[in-house]
Amino acid sequence: MKRLLTLAPLAVLAALAALFAVYALRHNPRVEPKALVGKTMPDLALGPLEGGPPLRLRGLASGKPMVVNFFASWCGPCEVEAPQLNALAAAGVRIVGVAYKDKPANSQAFLARLGDPYVTRLVDADGRAGIEFGVTGVPETYLIAPDGKILDKHTGPLDVADVADLVKRAR
Repeated sequence: MKRLLTLAPLAVLAALAALFAVYALRHNPRVEPKALVGKTMPDLALGPLEGGPPLRLRGLASGKPMVVNFFASWCGPCEVEAPQLNALAAAGVRIVGVAYKDKPANSQAFLARLGDPYVTRLVDADGRAGIEFGVTGVPETYLIAPDGKILDKHTGPLDVADVADLVKRAR
């Protein structure tokens, strides 16, 4: 009986390990959660990177499509993505940048060094806006319709093909 009591926890642990292993084999790590796609973007007010009163993000969407890009100066993939965002801006796409969990001075230095593609730069110092949008990590890019509806979400750095697609869809 004593031996059975010592083996029971090991059996439970082995069963749990097997269950997690089966889940890991069936889980696709490339799946991007897009829970908000098709829904209206969160109605958030964020402070501008340059300082000043908060701006309503939804109010920036009025009139024509825009792209909202969450970035950070400490994010290596954001640096890789910078030339693509600059190309997107050069093609006439309106991009709103949201500095995610970053110090404004660091974000400003990052943009000064790599180019500033944003028509508006906002600060999400505590990450709450990222939570509302469903950000899983930076960079993340959202295509927003003129009425504020989220049309698409891209996780990770944009590449040349992504830029071409966004240019086509944001017009």
